[in-house]
Amino acid sequence: MAKRKSTPSKVRKNPPAAVPRDQVSAKAALEGAKISSLEKRSEGASGAYSNSAIAMMPPGQSVPISKHEQALGVKIARAMLAGPRHITKDATVAEMGADGRLTILRQGTNHWICFPGDENQIGNPPMCADPMGLQWMMDNLTQKPRPTNAAPGIIYMLCGATQHSNTDPFDRTSPAIPIGPHWMILWPFNAKQCGLPNTVRDAGAWVMFDGTPYAYLHICGSPWVGNVYDEKNPGDQVPIWTMEYGPRSEL
Repeated sequence: MAKRKSTPSKVRKNPPAAVPRDQVSAKAALEGAKISSLEKRSEGASGAYSNSAIAMMPPGQSVPISKHEQALGVKIARAMLAGPRHITKDATVAEMGADGRLTILRQGTNHWICFPGDENQIGNPPMCADPMGLQWMMDNLTQKPRPTNAAPGIIYMLCGATQHSNTDPFDRTSPAIPIGPHWMILWPFNAKQCGLPNTVRDAGAWVMFDGTPYAYLHICGSPWVGNVYDEKNPGDQVPIWTMEYGPRSEL
């Protein structure tokens, strides 16, 4: 059976009306900041998503006029690589200050917020959060006794991350621990009750911060890795297509 592929989604060229004028030209910067070879990778080390890697311009691509446009384009590109494209293309992109306040870089049209992070700071990776995931993150940032999200939240960190601890949600001083691409279901999980491990692994799922109010399900890798099979013919084990996190095109 022939493999089917879908066309890659593109960043909107026309910014929403709510975006300030000085950010409009950053759309061109974002288009220039994307690298075709980078987008074809399904997973990779966080260094592949560094500012210097994303800022490289493909041959024939015009360079944004100002340093501000270049920096803004790189930040938006980093943020959009953190989650699924059908989410990030319409998400709000923002930076978070040390006090938890948000600075909007691009106004979106869905309820997701993506952050470019800072590759020079431990625990500040590119990420994309839904409202409940953002609430959980804010609670952790302000070190509330327990998270206050009223429903499970989701955060994608498909560029990988670094953090100080896998056991203490409030550790801000320990050396960096590198973590590969992953996504998180932010709801109380208990490793023993779920039959899951609570130690670091690079594939599958495990419970981070087990035994604390901030315990959550940590799922390694991309949700799109694997084969897709025909639901109408469950006995047919020939995949319809192979899914991966990256651009796809129709045959």
